[in-house]
Amino acid sequence: MIRRFLSLAAIVAASVLPMTAAASDGLDRGDTAWILTATALVLLMTLPGLALFYGGLVQARNFLSILMHCAVVAALASVLWLVCGYAIAFGDDGALNAIWGGLSKSFLSGVDSTAMAGTIPESAFFMFQMTFAIITPALIVGAYPERVRFPAVVLFSGAWLLIVYAPVCHWIWGGGWLAEMGVMDFAGGLVVHATAGTSALVIAVMVGKRRGFPSALHPPHSPGLTMIGASLLWVGWFGFNGGSALAADGGAAMAITATHLSAAAASLVWAGLEWLRFGKPSLIGLVTGCIAGLASVTPASGFIGPIGGLLLGVAGAAICFAAVSLIKFRFKIDDSLDVFAVHGVGGILGTLAVAFLALPAFGGLGLADGMTAGSQFGVQAIATVATVVWSVLASVVILLVVRALVGLRVSTDDEIEGLDVTAHGERSYSL
Repeated sequence: MIRRFLSLAAIVAASVLPMTAAASDGLDRGDTAWILTATALVLLMTLPGLALFYGGLVQARNFLSILMHCAVVAALASVLWLVCGYAIAFGDDGALNAIWGGLSKSFLSGVDSTAMAGTIPESAFFMFQMTFAIITPALIVGAYPERVRFPAVVLFSGAWLLIVYAPVCHWIWGGGWLAEMGVMDFAGGLVVHATAGTSALVIAVMVGKRRGFPSALHPPHSPGLTMIGASLLWVGWFGFNGGSALAADGGAAMAITATHLSAAAASLVWAGLEWLRFGKPSLIGLVTGCIAGLASVTPASGFIGPIGGLLLGVAGAAICFAAVSLIKFRFKIDDSLDVFAVHGVGGILGTLAVAFLALPAFGGLGLADGMTAGSQFGVQAIATVATVVWSVLASVVILLVVRALVGLRVSTDDEIEGLDVTAHGERSYSL
């Protein structure tokens, strides 16, 4: 079952890319060393990358609350991944395997230091996938800063990981029904970005707007911290996408190449669009474009070449830039740090575009035997709709339960005072 983690990649790789991780049951020290490194890089994306990226965008009185949210999600997701998240995502339930992996691998049952996942220890695969399970619910933190109760953050994040993330992960990477259809999602356009982005939009609507949205909001308190966080995300993304090859080979190298070029192109395009529209390019805009490019290239990174990376960077920046304005000012939804507009829209864009950018004409690796760009696009569209619909429905139910148990929103007085003091008894800065 573990070998089917990249069943989407294996379909293509069988004819165009030799996947060492799926070809041998013997330990490969190079592959293992790379996956352990990639695991550290992906954890770096949340702690401290995402924490600083989001933290710099909020007001100073809520900076520590953002760090707390990211840290507690990392700890909680790690424990839940061991308890049953990994089992649901990558187990083999038999009769119900199309939907979920069951609980047979709960607490890593049956997995010891000799257990293998292709050419790497299964414990290394477990840890690498754990870092994905950490960052995905942490992305949603950007939808509700400065106004959500801490108990709600904990309950929602834990339930969401097991009810939304783990099952979708199984559908696509664990040999479930979408994997059987041949969906292409190399590193998480659907599993990570579409699930988190869609659920972020739901929680932004159900929690409601910040005080003064959208006309009386204050600018980010520290663009410098946001830039540092974005830089850590950019570097960490090499592990995110390159590590998803599960081997230290040319496939990983090309995935990193496409990833970097997409981020660079998107940064320039976003800054240029701001320059044209507002007369000045901003640092916040530049790094937001970077993240849009990274999210857009994620599902396609292992199937495309440098040209595909550039094209996705340009398209991702332009489309996500438009989505930010649409969500905030047209629909007046306070998805505070643009999780859906950047991650959701970017991930979905890359998921659909890979059906074309994977073609040799664009420098890609080609499609599976018998698939055309049109038929592959149909599979990608079905997977996208299924992921979005499940994320919406499950998130609404989870939020209704959490609201009934502990409430979602802090009081007006607490929102004015700031969550650093009212929720955690600490201050970000002593001035």
